Amino acid sequence: MAAAAAESDNGSEASPTAAGAGRDPVASPVKAKARAFLELEATSASESSEAKVDDGNIQEAESSLREGLSLNYEEARALLGRLEYQRGNVEAALRVFDGIDLQAAIQRFQPSLSEKPPSKRSNKLRSDSSNSGSQHAASLVLEAIYLKSMSLQKLGKAMEAAQQCRSVLDAVESIFQRGIPDVMVEQKLQETVSKSVELLPELWKQAGACQEALASYRRALLSQWNLDDDCCTRIQKRFAVFLLYGGVEATSPSLASQTEGSYVPKNNLEEAILLLMIILKKWYLGKTHWDPSVMEHLTFALSLCGQTSILAKHLEEVLPGIYHRTERWYSLALCNYASSHNEAALNLLRKLLNKNESPGDIMALLLAAKLCSSDYSLASEGVEYARRAVTNAESLDGHLKSTALHFLGSCLAKKSRIATSDYQRSLLQTESLKSLSEAISLDRHNPELIYDMGIEYAEQRNMHAALKCAKEFIDATGGSVSKGWRLLSLVLSAQQRYSEAEVVTDAALDETTKWEQGPLLRIKAKLKVAQSLPMEAVEAYRALLALVQAQRKAYGTVKNGTEEVDDKVSEFEVWQGLANLYASLSYWRDAEICLQKAKTLKSFSATTLHAEGYTHEVREQVQDALAAYFNAVSTELEHVPSKVSIGALLSKQGPKYLPVARSFLSDALRLEPTNRMAWFYLGKVHKHDGRLADAADCFQAASMLEESDPIESFRSL
Repeated sequence: MAAAAAESDNGSEASPTAAGAGRDPVASPVKAKARAFLELEATSASESSEAKVDDGNIQEAESSLREGLSLNYEEARALLGRLEYQRGNVEAALRVFDGIDLQAAIQRFQPSLSEKPPSKRSNKLRSDSSNSGSQHAASLVLEAIYLKSMSLQKLGKAMEAAQQCRSVLDAVESIFQRGIPDVMVEQKLQETVSKSVELLPELWKQAGACQEALASYRRALLSQWNLDDDCCTRIQKRFAVFLLYGGVEATSPSLASQTEGSYVPKNNLEEAILLLMIILKKWYLGKTHWDPSVMEHLTFALSLCGQTSILAKHLEEVLPGIYHRTERWYSLALCNYASSHNEAALNLLRKLLNKNESPGDIMALLLAAKLCSSDYSLASEGVEYARRAVTNAESLDGHLKSTALHFLGSCLAKKSRIATSDYQRSLLQTESLKSLSEAISLDRHNPELIYDMGIEYAEQRNMHAALKCAKEFIDATGGSVSKGWRLLSLVLSAQQRYSEAEVVTDAALDETTKWEQGPLLRIKAKLKVAQSLPMEAVEAYRALLALVQAQRKAYGTVKNGTEEVDDKVSEFEVWQGLANLYASLSYWRDAEICLQKAKTLKSFSATTLHAEGYTHEVREQVQDALAAYFNAVSTELEHVPSKVSIGALLSKQGPKYLPVARSFLSDALRLEPTNRMAWFYLGKVHKHDGRLADAADCFQAASMLEESDPIESFRSL
């Protein structure tokens, strides 16, 4: 029956090569073979019961196919094996496939498929027919090896399956030495090649051969396989996922695959990001469908390397309708926050939390409150966001409510710093501690909560409670976070326990890495000053300066070294500290040199101008000192040390300057109520003005604050 079908098909073929094909059974058109095979499949499927084939009936069936369809040895076995595989007889199919000699088939197919087409038009049709027949035959054998690989995979033999699948691709490269052409490729052959290219890396991964999997992914993407966009996209995505989460460090692509002037990834992360961006570009061009997981993987990858600004750009480029606008705004706000663009992030959250959008979005409320908690001028707005978050978190889990209360306490604390009256300040401080305490009751093991509670106690000069919180934070973090050690040192210094604070600082220096020691060295230098050890303080500042300059050379200059980045000390601050130290020792020449160094880094600085005014003041150059102090206030309107210095200097100039001095000192205390020098000089002003009771109150406040005055403001933490 199969032979009759083949003859019928041959007789109906209307091509010029039909007669020749009939005379030559080896070159019979493969359409006949395909139709006969389908007939054979239908006949086999209709049988009610049939035993699995063994080696004997394999050979018998093979002989029948070869005689009926004019097939060679490999083609006949390929058809039989495919039939058994489709019926689910994997082991039987594998025995059939084992008899196929792939190398012999390659040698037979290679001349007809790899040679250049003839130039004479008279031979064109004959050549096309011969080439098509060879492609069909090659497709049949290559598909058989591909199915053999699939059979081995199903039997749990991943390594052998990968080797068989690789042999398919090796055979294709041997047959098509210049790569698979874009046109005139038989569809079934292309499907087999595409499936093999896609399967091979997965088989290597299942076999645990990660380096072979990496090589297979690159081979799939860099060789000319004529893959369609969807197949190529799937391979690129799987490769990116493997690079991100596979736990294997990939080497750079070989030099042979690198184009001159092209970008070459240096590590897994860069290569994964490049692949994901290529997939996104395909989607922008309409070459593939949208896959949300691609953006998720890209978000993870770019977040790992701190490139959230690039992620924000890609989120903005996503067409409307993919993400809801509130979801997009929140994602963009997170990206801007991670990039330290807090103002842009807050503006996006304001749009999101508008009453016409999503005013009750708990995550957006928490992020907005967190952003506001870092800025005194936004503290009131942050309190509103945090209170709304607390209300919305009532029905949710305790963690979200604890976080909302945490931010509420932080915003209230910031708001208390700029309160206009003592009563309002006291009320806000009480509410802040209440919110933080309630947050801790819901999340007792949150180190950040404990730390912020310690800061608030320290600001309110409750040093015993602050000391307890500092110790708890160090215990909770295992001493691995330097800010806990710094808080402990400052609290001990506020209790006038300088030697103990120095021991803590030295222990912290031993526990932290070299690059993170800047703030600790600064504290150590100030501790030496407080203990009247100026030369040791100079040595500490020199060590700090060496560290800062080494960091600048390693990471580059950040705005002329004037900004603190990631809790690092700026070079400007070190020169300023040295200038103040030398000025206190009356080493005027050294102090001026350090001030000039600081001015080189930052031309207009209230701190530098204040230090310059101090040098004039101790030299009794009153007018020059006042000019420098006023310039400092003009540069930074809320510079408290300059306001205190102006008030102190004017209080010595006679009765007519007392109202102005009192105004400056009162303004300084409004900004920093715990400034003991402001209280002291305000008491002197009241004394000169005849208000002895007020003067006594001010002196008492100054005395109490002196007993709990740290070497460095707690606001520096």
